[in-house]
Amino acid sequence: MPPKFIFFDCDNTLVLSEDLAVEGCADLVNQILATKGVPERFTPETLIANFIGHTFRSIIVSLQQQYGFSLAPEELKAYVKMEEERVIAQFTEQGRPTDGSLEVFERLQHDSRYTLAVVSSSAIGRIRASLAKTGHDNFLDPNHVFSAASSLPCPTAKPNPAIYLYAMERLGAGPKECVAIEDSISGCRAAVQAGIPTIGYVGAYHTDMKRCEMMERLIDAGCQGILWDWSEFEDTLAEMERCYA
Repeated sequence: MPPKFIFFDCDNTLVLSEDLAVEGCADLVNQILATKGVPERFTPETLIANFIGHTFRSIIVSLQQQYGFSLAPEELKAYVKMEEERVIAQFTEQGRPTDGSLEVFERLQHDSRYTLAVVSSSAIGRIRASLAKTGHDNFLDPNHVFSAASSLPCPTAKPNPAIYLYAMERLGAGPKECVAIEDSISGCRAAVQAGIPTIGYVGAYHTDMKRCEMMERLIDAGCQGILWDWSEFEDTLAEMERCYA
């Protein structure tokens, strides 16, 4: 059966946001580590290398486990809010779309075959600020934006498939009626674990070497198609449809 629902990740899939977000995130992570007496420090580059696809909350939870320190729930909540506010301010000022993604959304809006949704690990305020800055929100039903950090009763993050399962439940969709587009290993694994055929997007990576590396890793994680550039989207989607006909 051809897909009826297209689920898009947000960060670095629709919006060039990782580079904007990670600098402020690294500063806050280092502030927390210093407060807790942990000598480790992260640059934006090492933070991305270790935690690409993770939310700020999941990074801090992982670091607590790794370095044996703890944050009271109210402390963690305050830091998460602080990080979100910093990132939203950056996105509002500097956010921009991935090349070609707005044109794809405009074409899809006129194609009645598909329902579009955004499924992200990021907090809902960050997602909405990103989509509003870039203009993607003009082509989306506001009720079709789902956040693993904010939409679920218990916050989680990809690769946990909970947010995909939740989005399908809310939209009345079955896994084989959907296609997901993800740029990260954790995002791909979340969609695949939810049973959704998944396309890996590598267009936001800065070099051909990195794109080739991520292509291989995304395929290993379960992606059935690879999107190098948004200009290839319709052809890649058509190939996925033929595979699942």
